[in-house]
Amino acid sequence: MNATRRNRLLAVSFLVLGAAVTAAFVLKALNENINLFYPPDQVVDGSAPVDTRIRAGGMVETGSVLRTGGDLTVHFTLTDHAGSAFDVTYQGILPDLFREGQGILVAGKLGADGVFAADEVLAKHDENYMPPELAKLKGMPGTAPQGGMNTERSIIDPAGADAVRGNAVLEGGGR
Repeated sequence: MNATRRNRLLAVSFLVLGAAVTAAFVLKALNENINLFYPPDQVVDGSAPVDTRIRAGGMVETGSVLRTGGDLTVHFTLTDHAGSAFDVTYQGILPDLFREGQGILVAGKLGADGVFAADEVLAKHDENYMPPELAKLKGMPGTAPQGGMNTERSIIDPAGADAVRGNAVLEGGGR
C-alpha cells in the first residue's frame, strides 16, 4: 500500500470513528434526559419504572393532603378517579394553585414501595383561570369573570389606539 492511499484510509477511518463516538454521546445524553409521563393507572399496575426519573400526573384526591409539622414535607395521593391512585411525598414549597381536586404533574422517582418521591410539583390549570387580583377588575376591557368567558367584545382602534367595548368609545376619538 502506498503512502497516499494509507493516509487517506487513516483519515477516513478517523472521521468514521469520530462520527460514531459523537453519535454514541448524543444518544446517551438524549436517553438520560428523557422524562416519560405515566398516568395513575400505569403507575399502580407496575408499568412505570422503579428508581428512574419519570413524570406522573393526576388529580389530588380530596382529603389526602397531609403536612408534617416543622418542615415542608407534604404527603398526598394522586388519582385518576377511575380506581387507580398512588401516594406522593414532596419536600418543598408547593405551587400556589396546589389544592385538593386540582390536576397535578409530579416529577421524581417511584420507589419499590409504590410511593412516588417527587422533586418537582407543577399545578395545572385550564384556560379560564384568572388570578384573584384580576377577577376583582371585572369592568376592565379584555378580562373575564372567574369561571367564565367574557362575552363582551373588546376592540382596539388601530387608527387612534382607542379602547372600544361594543359600540361605546372608552377614551379618545371615535371609531
